[in-house]
Parts: sequence; structure tokens; C-alpha cells
Amino acid sequence: MNHARPPPDVDFVGEKTSLDETTTQDLNLIHGGVGRLPDEVYERALPWWRYAVRKRIVKTVEWESKVLANMQHCVRTPFLDAYFVYTSSLGTHTFFMTVLPAFFFFGYSEVGRGLLIVLALGVYASSFIKDIFCAPRPFAPPVTRLTIGTHHLEYGFPSTHSTNSMSIALFFFTQIYRLYVTSSISTSTFWTSTIVLLFYVFSIVYGRLYTAMHSFTDCLFGVLLGTALWAMHTWCEDYVSAWLHESGWIVPAAIIPLCLLLVNRHPQPVDDCPCFEDAIAFMSVVLGEFLTEWCMARYLAKDFFVLTMPGSPFNGIWSDMSLWWSIAAAKMVVGVLTIFAWRIFAKFLLHRILPPTFRFLSHLVTLPNRRFYTPATDYTNVPPEKGLHPIPSVIDLPGMVEMEVDGVPIGNGTGHIRRRGIKDIKLRGVARSTSAKGEKSWDRREGSGLGIEEMGGKQVDVVKHYDADVLTKVFVYCGIGIVASGVMPIVFELFGWGLRAV
Repeated sequence: MNHARPPPDVDFVGEKTSLDETTTQDLNLIHGGVGRLPDEVYERALPWWRYAVRKRIVKTVEWESKVLANMQHCVRTPFLDAYFVYTSSLGTHTFFMTVLPAFFFFGYSEVGRGLLIVLALGVYASSFIKDIFCAPRPFAPPVTRLTIGTHHLEYGFPSTHSTNSMSIALFFFTQIYRLYVTSSISTSTFWTSTIVLLFYVFSIVYGRLYTAMHSFTDCLFGVLLGTALWAMHTWCEDYVSAWLHESGWIVPAAIIPLCLLLVNRHPQPVDDCPCFEDAIAFMSVVLGEFLTEWCMARYLAKDFFVLTMPGSPFNGIWSDMSLWWSIAAAKMVVGVLTIFAWRIFAKFLLHRILPPTFRFLSHLVTLPNRRFYTPATDYTNVPPEKGLHPIPSVIDLPGMVEMEVDGVPIGNGTGHIRRRGIKDIKLRGVARSTSAKGEKSWDRREGSGLGIEEMGGKQVDVVKHYDADVLTKVFVYCGIGIVASGVMPIVFELFGWGLRAV
């Protein structure tokens, strides 16, 4: 439950439109997670209408947290814990960024493009709303949150997983229905596919409730948002495709500033929330795909992609099947490694070019800078492994499962907590001992300026952000869109590997 006032031993500094960044980090460490600062922090930092909506959401979350806690008490089992935690990875941007290139590698660019657009719209719209209202996730306690990765560091309202799962299911249902009405698939295949999609939506949406990562309100709004975005894409897709294929230089002249505007106008949250980073990553991939589609329609011969993949995936002799699957595996390996190579090279290059460029421009103009992002005038180089974090390996996922009580990750076997932040945090009254009632308290010590702290006897690595990271993400993920949707399909065609299976 949110406290009415800041604790007396914390220095609170802030005005209606200017909130001290260090102070918000102090309070986050004490109150456990984004959206859980004292209520007056949000009242002073947010416009009245954002604060009014947030206040209503918080009251709903407080009540729903008790309902979710009772539900968990009745239905939780070790099997269901594992099932819903791991299936939640099917709704993450990491999963989609790994799977989406395959549609372009195997000749289904229309499907890949449509799926990319609905996902990007879902991630951007949900993260936009999250950062507007700064609403917390269900309170722990009474709930026990189960999560993989860093989703617990984001705001709760609305659920991005629910948004994406609903838009994805409706998108694929549209594709399946089109095949069904043209008699391309049988009735049994149509209904089987529909049931699978319904089960997918249920697993993701109910899983967010089961793991207490979201409230009923979060998931309901996410489902409605996903439906609306799917409907908008279905209505606009033909117009957008025709515009990309038939227009001239107005296409890059329009979509590049639009992407940068979406990055610039993304709301500033009160807490240090990573929603912004996921949003700009997806929108940048869409930018890269749109530029690629426009260039290929304008400069590439219409009959360039004519080859089919050698061999046969299922029907035929053993040698044909072996040849097809070998080429398929080679395409995925070469394609994914090329994407990673681009990512590493572009990150290395931009982290060395952008900071001195920003410092030079800062003498000429006032550069925009987001809260929690250190301006280039305050650092020399971006430290390694900052900004663009590596995609976790599948073998690392079991070690990333965390249970949270009162917002504190526990039980992950590492004893190491990673939290977002930008500065060394100073509190008066360093030590807080555990009370006789067993209540949680913090013992926080400075980390000698290294961004390492101690909380409750656990080491905390404070993640810092740099203004160069923002444009770095835009360039890197735009390049990923170009490589996945244009460069690699052309390379595969030149290699004689083809795209389509048949």
C-alpha cells in the first residue's frame, strides 16, 4: 500500500513539474518497485489529469491484489508456476525479435511485416500509457510475483503481454480465416487452429494474473487495446502497403522524422521504468522494415525473388528432405549471426561516435535529454554492456526466475539483484534493522561510487543510462529491421538458397 507521506529520514526534493531523480531512486529502493513511491510524489510530479487517473487505478490494484492473493492461495502448484512463468516468455519482445526474422528468411514477408506492425503498435501504445499513469503492479504482499527477466521493473497498467497476445491471435486468425474461405485449408484445420490461438491467449493473459504480474484491470485493458490495434492495422494495411510501394522520396522523408518524433514525445515517467527502451526498439525495427520495403519496391527488379528452396521439407526422398532442412538451418544460423554481428558492430561504433558528437552540439544548441539518462557532458565513454543488453540464453532462463515479496526479488539462487538507476543514492540513517514483527527493512550502503549497493544483505547493481543509448538503439534496431527483411533475403537468393519452401 502506498504511504501518504515520505518517511522522515529521506530528503524529498521536488516541485510540481520537477522531481529530484536521486530522491525517486531512494524511495523506490525503500518502497519496492516502480509505481510504489509515496502518493504525494506522483501528485507533485504529474499533471492533475494523469494523477487523477493513476489514483483510481491504484485503488483498484489495491483491492485486486487481495483477490489475486486468494486466487494464488487456491490454485498455485509447482507445475503451474513453471508453466505460466516460462510461457510468459512467449509474450516478450526478446522472443519476437528472435522469431520474426524467420518469416522474412522463408518468404513470408507479408505475414512477418503485419505481425511486426501489430507488435510494435502494441509495445509502443502500452508503454506510452504505462509511462503516462505510472501505476504499480499488484502489491507484494499480499501477492507473490513470479517473473523471468526485468518485467517487474515496469509499470503495471496496461499489460503489454495481454495486448500482444490478443493482437497476435487476431492477426493469425485473420490469416487462417482467409485461407479457410478460399478453401485452402480444411474445416478441421481451421477450428483446430482457432482453438490453439484461444489457448495461447488464455495462457498468456491468465498467466499474468496467476504470476501476479498484472491485475484484472491491467489485463482487460490490454486485451481491449490489442483488439483495437489489430482492427486499426487490418483497416490500414492495404493503404500503407500501397503508399510504400507507389510513393517516392516522401516515404523516407515522412517515416524517419515520425520515428524520431515518437521517440522524443514518449512520456517521461516518475520512476526509472524501462518501457521507453522496448518501445523505441520495436518502432525502430518497423522503420528499418519500411525503408527496406520502399527501397526494394523502387530499386529491386520485381522478378528478383524467383528461386524456391532446394529439396522438400516433408514429401520426397531422404536426400531431398536432408537438403531442405540443412539449408533451412543454415539460413537461420547465418541470418541470426549476421543480425548479432551488426548489433555488436553498430553498438561499438555509435558508442564512440555519439558522445563526442553530443558534447560538440551541446555548445551550439540545447539538446533534449530524458530523466534518468546521463547527458554526454557528464561522461567520456559509455561503459561496456550498457545501453543494449544481451539477449539471455535459453540455458540462463531458469536462473532468472524470481519470486518477489514486498517488491524484493528473492529465491533466484544468485543473491544478486539488478536495479535500474543513474546516480549514487544517499540516505540519512543508513541502517534499518528487522523489527521484532519480522517486517522487511533495508540496510543500504554506498558502493564506493561503482554503482554497487547493499540492500537487505544482497548486492545491488544499479543500472545507469546514457543519452547516447537512445540514438544507438534507434540506429541498431533500424539496422536489424533492414538486415532481417532486406539484406538476408537478397543474400539467400544470391546464394541459390531461395526463400519459399515450394
